[in-house]
Amino acid sequence: MAGGAQDDRSVAERVFAIADAFERGDELTLSEVARRADLPVSTAHRLLAEWVAWGGLLRGDDGRYRVGMKLWRLGARQPTARKLREAARPYLDDLLEATGEHVHLAVRDGLGAVYLERLSGPGAVRVISDVGTRLPLHATGVGLVLLAYAPSGTLEEVLAQNPRKFLPNTLTSEKELRARLASIRTTGVSRAVEELTRGVFSVAAPVRDAAGDVVAAVSIIAHAERAAEPQFVLGVRMAARGISAALVSGR
Repeated sequence: MAGGAQDDRSVAERVFAIADAFERGDELTLSEVARRADLPVSTAHRLLAEWVAWGGLLRGDDGRYRVGMKLWRLGARQPTARKLREAARPYLDDLLEATGEHVHLAVRDGLGAVYLERLSGPGAVRVISDVGTRLPLHATGVGLVLLAYAPSGTLEEVLAQNPRKFLPNTLTSEKELRARLASIRTTGVSRAVEELTRGVFSVAAPVRDAAGDVVAAVSIIAHAERAAEPQFVLGVRMAARGISAALVSGR
């Protein structure tokens, strides 16, 4: 083990420890993976090589590792995720046709928002989010919606991670985030301008299941200069309500 003590874990448990190291969706160096998985660097290196060969992880030119699309595809086949995508697709198509910008569907995964779907117009603003991407809850429109309706204590977990201030507009303090989340619960939408990516505006709304629980968020991401255009809020509200109704009816 990293500390030199005997490791009584099975091979499978060590493999799972590697997977758990990427729980927050980070891009990690070999030493960071070894530390998080509590493994010797040599063992972590060997297991990472096997993960990469299988396709579960990717190794970038900079030597950092990140989750690969093979794991994403497996997760996307999970019944709940598949049902969400199928229910949402007609409404996402309508949003794309109406705005020509990026349209997203995301769910909460721990302290991150994972994007299940992304549709994009040819002139859409450049963004870092894509299908399978996992981004911090506090810095994205969909993430803030999911955080606003997350179980009690989730915000405290986010704050304990010392949330990163990506841009001047990124909210990171407890006071700021509590006020934003309260506003989202009151208005039913999240509006964000240049909080993760420069030149980008987003508006997001919650998707609810038959029990009324928020299970996903839908968003439009557009050029920041379009932030005042009213059709975005209206469109994302209607899409969220439509997806929610489709989930309830089982269509």
